Amino acid sequence: MADSFFIRKTVNIDNDNNFHEDPIDLGAYVDALSSSVLTIHRVDVAFTDATGRSLSMAAADTASVAQFQLTTQSHADNVLLSDRSVIASGKIEAYTPSIATSPLAATSSTSFDMAPQQFTNGYVVATENIYLGGSANTNFAGNVYCSVLIECTVTKMTQSKAMSLALSQQ
Repeated sequence: MADSFFIRKTVNIDNDNNFHEDPIDLGAYVDALSSSVLTIHRVDVAFTDATGRSLSMAAADTASVAQFQLTTQSHADNVLLSDRSVIASGKIEAYTPSIATSPLAATSSTSFDMAPQQFTNGYVVATENIYLGGSANTNFAGNVYCSVLIECTVTKMTQSKAMSLALSQQ
């Protein structure tokens, strides 16, 4: 097996209930004409503030939700897991009973809509870009940043299979 490497990306998904997305350029790794494709082995996700610290809530007794998706196509909003472009998706839910005591969430949970986020045989990508996007509600005290760490390898497949896969993921 080839040596794995990591791709990192952070997107400001704000705290305005709108969808925000940035591309991740894979052109250095993927070339369907040359039969090179990217195999994703693992996706790790963090929701933080701009400095990498824990998120704070805007008011007491409120719930906050932020969600992300990693896809092979660009989207204008969050999509269902049944969308064929979805590589990974998930969310964080947070609640704080009192911001006088602490603005940090008293309880929080994360969930991945598509488990595992570690793929046994890898998730093969033949597109030159993948897209990290998400949204967060207004109950967070500031902007929410979604960061991913993606463990990958570059693998080869026949040109016809690589082209077919690339077309199916666009």
